[in-house]
Amino acid sequence: MWVSVALETDAAHADALTDALLAAGAISVSVEDALAGTDEETPQFGEPGGANDQPIVPLWSISRVVALFDPSDKLIGRIAAATVAAGIDDLPAIELEEVAEQDWVRLTQSQFDPIRVNDRLWIVPSWHAAPDPAAINLVLDPGLAFGTGSHPTTFLCLQWLTETLRGGSGTKLSVLDYGCGSGILGIAAAKLGAASVLGVDIDDNALIAARDNAANNNVTLGLRHSGEKLDERFDIVVANILTNPLCVLAPLLAGRIAAGGRIALSGVLAPQAERVIAAYAPLIALRVGAEQDGWVRLEGQQC
Repeated sequence: MWVSVALETDAAHADALTDALLAAGAISVSVEDALAGTDEETPQFGEPGGANDQPIVPLWSISRVVALFDPSDKLIGRIAAATVAAGIDDLPAIELEEVAEQDWVRLTQSQFDPIRVNDRLWIVPSWHAAPDPAAINLVLDPGLAFGTGSHPTTFLCLQWLTETLRGGSGTKLSVLDYGCGSGILGIAAAKLGAASVLGVDIDDNALIAARDNAANNNVTLGLRHSGEKLDERFDIVVANILTNPLCVLAPLLAGRIAAGGRIALSGVLAPQAERVIAAYAPLIALRVGAEQDGWVRLEGQQC
């Protein structure tokens, strides 16, 4: 049996609290955005494409720090001492939850079943047999980079790609997957028949994951760090990021669409859609194309 301990603090104390909890005997500590999934969620990284001068957010304004401990009748005292060591004057509210010992590999695998996008496309973890061998099956395991197909934003983009790359026309189309993460959207585009695919990300680990995942699926992706020059134009641009960076990146992403090309944006909560549409309005008209679980996909076509 383990004990999960969760408490909130501000950005100025999150790193110090993490170190103090580890010094107090925590087996592991993670830091999350306490406002994730709300209008106030904050992207962790500064964005490229004209926004390089923006300061990088050090951590979230309200950070949720989660630590795993061995059970102990002195645990609350150790946590209190850790908050003092981190320079926190008032002890935050503490959430405790028992976590049973488990086969963590088996548990993780059990949480990722094959995902049916539609009749054409499935996302299949490597430890599963493909439910429909006749469909396009994208093999993808959870890893360091975001994107397994289970999140509504990724799912919405995958559906759009299957609709856009249809009827053989995809063999003539170039695709940009901006903020590629695990590479899932770019890989799907390649397997759906795109002529060429470029994945771009700010995170070196994401580019490594995308490269490995592409190799596992026997497709070729061009991969580029977002700090590198990007001046090509593409028939299809897809970006599954977050509202704030999507707004900042409007000139870059709209400028990468070829004449007659199409764009899909996701990572946008329904109440945020008008803000993103307004940011792109001087460049391209966007509309809500689909919605799932409170998330929307915005779509547009360049004249």
